[in-house]
Amino acid sequence: MNWPEVLLWGFVATLFLTTIMAAAQGLGYSRMSIPYMLGTVFTPDHRRAMVIGFALHFFNGWLFALFYALILESLCRSGWLLGALIGLAQALVVLITLLPILPSLHPRMASEHRGPEPTRALEPPGFLALNYGRRTPLVTILAHLVYGGVIGAFYQPLCN
Repeated sequence: MNWPEVLLWGFVATLFLTTIMAAAQGLGYSRMSIPYMLGTVFTPDHRRAMVIGFALHFFNGWLFALFYALILESLCRSGWLLGALIGLAQALVVLITLLPILPSLHPRMASEHRGPEPTRALEPPGFLALNYGRRTPLVTILAHLVYGGVIGAFYQPLCN
């Protein structure tokens, strides 16, 4: 495994993904903020949640870069298209499986089935994160395609 490249390209890819998602939120295409959702697991304070969530989001970006590198190493090849396909698979798993179960795990998120409570301030994402806007799935898929494409394009497996 090429560790320096995992760290470098994982950081760069996460930077692109985060920028795309933040721009989409700022432009009104989506209301989803991954750093905010991550941070509010640990604190109800908005400012602290954003800082904690941003740090966790970049750490997760490195963990997923490691996972991508393992796949690319096992295939003994790389390329932007292969990386983008892995990114598409990751986006679909996130949208279809992980985000809908988030209310069961998040201490400050309302449930789809029970509605908001006084201590739960976050709206649940719902299937495909559609509760955060009808363009949220497209933005999320695009961001993950770019994430995977960056890693696939620049990570060089150490195959013999």
